Amino acid sequence: MKKVLIILLSIIVSVAAFTACTPTDKPTDNKTITLSYVDWAEGVAMTHLAAVILEDKFDYDVKLNYVQDVGLVFSSLASGDTDVFLDTWLPITHADYIESHGKDIEQLGVIFDTAKIGLVVPAYMDIDSIDELNANVDKFTGDYSKIIGIGSGAGIHSATESAITQYDLDFEQATSSEAAMIAVLDTAYRNESWVVITGWSPHWKFASYDLKFLDDPEGVYGAEETIEAYSRAGFATDEPEIAEFFSNFALTNEQLSDIMIIFEEAGSNTDQKAVARQWWADNKDLVDSWLS
Repeated sequence: MKKVLIILLSIIVSVAAFTACTPTDKPTDNKTITLSYVDWAEGVAMTHLAAVILEDKFDYDVKLNYVQDVGLVFSSLASGDTDVFLDTWLPITHADYIESHGKDIEQLGVIFDTAKIGLVVPAYMDIDSIDELNANVDKFTGDYSKIIGIGSGAGIHSATESAITQYDLDFEQATSSEAAMIAVLDTAYRNESWVVITGWSPHWKFASYDLKFLDDPEGVYGAEETIEAYSRAGFATDEPEIAEFFSNFALTNEQLSDIMIIFEEAGSNTDQKAVARQWWADNKDLVDSWLS
């Protein structure tokens, strides 16, 4: 009897050991990618589009990380907390961040190659150049007496501070958010008031309002810019298939303007991934070209 008990005990121990070493469920890969973005129209649209493609085509879990200040995005890339950021503007706007974090971040590809930043005014204003602002300073009154800008961490904010110095402008820059800036523009535009904002193209505001860039004879804002995808260092080695996808991710002015307008019309309270999936369905051939 004692011998039988010993044998049974041995079997139980063996089974328990085997069970402990054998997974009870099918093993799963924890494939997660973190995409960070700032509340800029093009970045919101592009990031959500990329997210649904990564989820539906590559079977990744995607963490969308909204960050208020673009400087924090680059710090997050450099530390490895963010995998990819799709809204890097070069060679002027985000040059300081690239210089600061260059060894810890990597370029994946160019998404858009005819971007522009500068000072923007409604077309009904009869000035065409930054150096005409001072002569008309008395026409900018009340809430419109300053250059209406966005967050202080944005590259266009520092470029505008340089423009104020370079042109010796009798203006200060008001720091706000993109949404607040557009709200001020909207009110001024409806009343045909004089207003100047910091602006960039592509952006849906150029389809919604008749606007123009002021000429920049001193070249403070540079010429055309590119919008590029950047990743943490080592991402392309860790995720070669996804890195190749981002290297193919490219949009024309018409395509990027279209998706931004659709997102703007849908509103921020809607399911933005659903909006992205619908745009994908309507532009299947384009997205397929990124995946081939």
